[in-house]
Amino acid sequence: MQDSKRLGQLLLTGVPGTELDPETAEKFRKLQPGGFILFGRNIESPDQLRKLIDDLRDLSEIEPFITIDQEGGRVSRLRLIGSEPPNAQQLRDKNDLDLIDRHGRLTGQILRMFGFNLDLCPVLDLSFDDEADNSLKGRCWGRDPEEVILKSTRFNLAMRKEGVLSCGKHFPGYASAEVDPHHELPVINKTLEEMEENELRPFRALLPDLDSIMTCHSHYPCWDADRPRWPASLSKNIIGQFLRNQLSYDGLVMTDDLDMGAVLNEVTFEETIQACIEAGNDLAMICHRVELVEKAAEVISTLPDPIIHDALRRIEKAKSKMKSPYEWSMERFQEIDSQIWDLRVDTLGEEQAKILSVEDGKRSPVETY
Repeated sequence: MQDSKRLGQLLLTGVPGTELDPETAEKFRKLQPGGFILFGRNIESPDQLRKLIDDLRDLSEIEPFITIDQEGGRVSRLRLIGSEPPNAQQLRDKNDLDLIDRHGRLTGQILRMFGFNLDLCPVLDLSFDDEADNSLKGRCWGRDPEEVILKSTRFNLAMRKEGVLSCGKHFPGYASAEVDPHHELPVINKTLEEMEENELRPFRALLPDLDSIMTCHSHYPCWDADRPRWPASLSKNIIGQFLRNQLSYDGLVMTDDLDMGAVLNEVTFEETIQACIEAGNDLAMICHRVELVEKAAEVISTLPDPIIHDALRRIEKAKSKMKSPYEWSMERFQEIDSQIWDLRVDTLGEEQAKILSVEDGKRSPVETY
């Protein structure tokens, strides 16, 4: 494989629309991205979504990651064409582990039906405040580390048993954030001891059973006091030294979306791409500025060979665990979707199940992108 195509493996890119236009298809064919992430803008109907994913796989010489945010509640891209599953907080408050198992199992089944092989969850952040305006509302499995560990583990294992890889996020934990990183950079003024007591415990507990980790866009003075307003997703101290060396995590690590305000407002594009890979991420995620993926590959080409080699090794290792999609069946999709609706009813009750988790017109970026 040509060098440019090797470098493309370090990119997780968004897709412009509901189908591949010739120009985009040719760009991806030349670049050979390591994976694709889909959003609401890519979803129109069940048949259309499966065709788009099949087309992305067909142009890839190496089987790509096909990923999505399918958590539950408002962060459920597939609710555009089917039933909205309950969110983590609703399942947390119901406190029925069998329902959580069902949620993980059904999530894995419906994702494999469409051809997804990696789901960007579970969220391992704690909820210190269920009403905090930091993008985590409704998405957390617990108010303390033990609850997060118990309930996220049940979801994670059930989904992975269905052949879909998981991703723990948002490392090293930004539950204390007072702002939404989609718009600006949160600063977490906690000591390392305080982080170890709360935010880091779910990650430590689940690391052996997570196929990947997503790093977040918050600044932590306890690690990067000498680099004010430097996001964790670009931090050698947090990823290279702490996650890789101290926690001994040799699995796949990816950034959160590098098109978020927490990064855009602080660091240039070239510095962002260089820093995120040098820090120890294997995949740079570019969700919306798809026109920049080729430029990103050019920046990656300037990095030392050992860094590229290590990232490619971990990517290959993670891809070796991916499972093939199920044969497409509209009837099977409808059957799984019906079971997701039943799960929603069993979690919320019939009347509440009919109410959307967020009123129309008030959706946040985590659901509309």
